[in-house]
Amino acid sequence: MQLMNFTIIKLTICLVIGIAIGYSFSIPLHLSLCITAWFLAILSVFYFTIKKKMAKTNWFGLLSFLTMVGIGVLTVNFHNEKNFSNHYTNQISIENDTIKMVTFRIRDVLKSDNFYDKYVIDLIEIDGKKVSGRSLINIQKDSSQTALKVDDIFISKIVFKSLNQPLNPYQFNYKNYLKNKYIYHQIFSSNQSLLQVSSNTHTLFGFADNIREYINSKLKSYHFKPDELAIINALLLGQRQTISKTVYSNYTNAGAIHILAVSGLHVGIILIILGLILKPIESFKHGKLVKTILLVVLLWCFAFIAGLSASVTRAVTMFSIITIATNLKRPTNIYNTLAISIFILLLFKPMFLFDVGFQLSYLAVFAIVTVDPLIYKRWKPKYRIIDFYWHTFTVTLSAQLGVIPISLYYFHQFPGLFFISNLVIIPFLGFILGLGILIILLAILGILPEVLANAYSRMIGIMNDFIAWVSRQDFFLLEDIAFNLLYVIASYLVIISLIRLLKKWCYSNFKYLLITVIIFQSVAIYSNYNKPTNEFIVFHKNKHSLIGNTTGNSFLVASDSDSLSQAANNIIKNYTIGYHINDVKKDFLQSIYLLKHKKLLIIDSLGIYNIKSFEPDYLLLRQSPKINLNRLIDSIKPKYIIADGSNYKSYMKNWETICKKRTLPFHQTSEKGAFIIEYNK
Repeated sequence: MQLMNFTIIKLTICLVIGIAIGYSFSIPLHLSLCITAWFLAILSVFYFTIKKKMAKTNWFGLLSFLTMVGIGVLTVNFHNEKNFSNHYTNQISIENDTIKMVTFRIRDVLKSDNFYDKYVIDLIEIDGKKVSGRSLINIQKDSSQTALKVDDIFISKIVFKSLNQPLNPYQFNYKNYLKNKYIYHQIFSSNQSLLQVSSNTHTLFGFADNIREYINSKLKSYHFKPDELAIINALLLGQRQTISKTVYSNYTNAGAIHILAVSGLHVGIILIILGLILKPIESFKHGKLVKTILLVVLLWCFAFIAGLSASVTRAVTMFSIITIATNLKRPTNIYNTLAISIFILLLFKPMFLFDVGFQLSYLAVFAIVTVDPLIYKRWKPKYRIIDFYWHTFTVTLSAQLGVIPISLYYFHQFPGLFFISNLVIIPFLGFILGLGILIILLAILGILPEVLANAYSRMIGIMNDFIAWVSRQDFFLLEDIAFNLLYVIASYLVIISLIRLLKKWCYSNFKYLLITVIIFQSVAIYSNYNKPTNEFIVFHKNKHSLIGNTTGNSFLVASDSDSLSQAANNIIKNYTIGYHINDVKKDFLQSIYLLKHKKLLIIDSLGIYNIKSFEPDYLLLRQSPKINLNRLIDSIKPKYIIADGSNYKSYMKNWETICKKRTLPFHQTSEKGAFIIEYNK
């Protein structure tokens, strides 16, 4: 079956291309609107005037695809609230340290960190002006105060802060992540600074949050342990905020993190359960139609309760299409269904295209429907139980084959025992979900037997313990795997050629496989040589100094701390993985570094720099040295001054002022990020 024979798949690919173009290039809204309208007008004229002739040519199809690309660009611009005059960034001047009187509504509750409770808010008014838009608010943790609820409205005097850019190489770009969610600023506040406003306005997100809160209040009365209650929330309510770092890490390392994300597996099981419950309706007149409507409505009610995440929205959309097609007695093709669900979702949520969960979900499903039949038919067990586990294994293997490249690109690790955790848990997941739904219903009605609650609690506890045991098998967890975008492309070329070979064993397909393997090897060689051979870097690390020196494939790292903190280790790990560096060694901080023809002098808190006839190219100030910078500049005549994150802010502000007056370049890592000196030339 040739995928490209389906028109909807071609149109979906064009829509994806258009969204990628609209995201990558700043195309004005009016320009994209005019271009798309122009394409639609020409397409309509061609269709209604010479459609018989056009049907026999490729021009009509080409024009249709170009129109769809234009719609993709327009979709990105149309959903970007910055393009509309009422967005807060267009209404007022947002400047740092400028106090604004802001009225806002809590939209979503995020996972807290050690110091702040985090929320996404909808802005309503700023200094009396009606505005729209979203922001991130960080509320100082206070055990005496209750958490804020979705739909609560507050007034407060606050300062908008810009989201921080990544300050070190290959660091996670949180600013870009929030930008894809149309969040451009953050706010820091406390409960004492918020004045709650009474309001009768409720949103669907608020209703969904109230339902989740009510369910949790009922479940808490049955004394579920915190980790068990967190897993129940993840499995059945789509909320993972309360999962502890340890439990989340265990599921990740065991290759079972997809179990905690409500996706096609969960929604499919729920649809089967609902289908069995509603089956008696089919005996009535128009019963099948009523049943279909109820199924679709219930699925979307579940999606809203689960928070409308990318994975659950994708799954509910796909199964809604399947349910409707089944009721209409239309033959369904899984590739068509997937393409339609992608098409619909991206029209309403174009930024889903750049969501990691969205990408992993669709790649896994495409791999399952394509690869699983090819592997499963290789062996036909006689016994049903063996056949069941064999099929579970082939499905798991197929899904992993589809997501391995992009998973390595984002997470740089591979759980070698993924098949064990999946073979043990997935066969019982349907029972766990079905029983969980029953537990929630009985708890809401207040008739849940204590014995049943304890049994379910123990079941979740056993699952957590098993996952923890699998994650402790460190030998099978491959970490710190360097995998760039070129590797991803080359890997998928190999996988596609392998699938072609599995479908049909022939010389040409085997030749394509060998060619793609050569391409992958070429990428490996290029990535190995396309890295810094001699590079000195001053990282940004709050309250500490952290520097590194790359020579060939070796990386020397030095810090003012005897043992590197977890944050420092992550900085180093990101750098070495990004540049494919394998050999990492610890060194001691020195006062002078000779970098071929370049010299660097470090002055620490002691402020000692009495070095005769030494004029460094670079001067690094660390640990807030008490020096007269003007006298120092006159004495050693540096060409560039660097201040890392170990210095006091007041000191750095004074140094920056002096450097500006003397037209001397000044680099502050807390603002401009890590400072890199290349000396391989």
